[in-house]
Amino acid sequence: MKTRDKILLSSLELFNERGERNVTTNHIAAHLAISPGNLYYHFRNKSDIIYEIFLEYEKLVDFYLDIPEDRAMTLDDMTFYLESVFDGLWSYRFFHRDLEYLLDIDQRLRQDYRDFTNRCLASISRIFEKLAEAGIIEPQEEDLRSAMSLNVWLVITNWMAFLKTAHAAEASACLTLTELKQGIYQVLTLEIPYLTPAYRERVMALREKYRPSLHELGDTGTGVCK
Repeated sequence: MKTRDKILLSSLELFNERGERNVTTNHIAAHLAISPGNLYYHFRNKSDIIYEIFLEYEKLVDFYLDIPEDRAMTLDDMTFYLESVFDGLWSYRFFHRDLEYLLDIDQRLRQDYRDFTNRCLASISRIFEKLAEAGIIEPQEEDLRSAMSLNVWLVITNWMAFLKTAHAAEASACLTLTELKQGIYQVLTLEIPYLTPAYRERVMALREKYRPSLHELGDTGTGVCK
């Protein structure tokens, strides 16, 4: 692996574990056992590292949301989209933990994230269209579909913040991937009023797999305390 790629990979690991604000370029260099000068040869500063990590995250989500146009959508497709997006959110979780701050300090990132959001909203809207074409949900007017897409995006991007703030009183509380994926329950809940009778029971059973559990929210055995 090239040094540049090692820097990005190690930075992502440290940002996820410790929080981006608690990690400096010196920490990254020490973690890799390289000199700060070697790191600065590849990246001018930490903002450049964060920006490059975002570009990788952006490509990953774009890949996940590649929607098949040559066949009907299935429930398996819908599950894949939800699982994959939340997996990506977990892999780059530092970014959404401190999103507002990161966008404020980097104009490039702010503009690119706006474009990224618009693409994701368009993809979510197209997924709803395809679900309607497949008879899984009832067809929706464009305005309603746009509003639903925005609601789904808000749940996905803010679920982590909810988990952290809702349980902030528990000093030892740690976020787990299982907890994060419980956000899928909330997304599927938004679809309930529009499910067709033929698919309602199957979607409700799928939704139940992600039901948030107070026991799990309090389980701190395998989480990340950042």
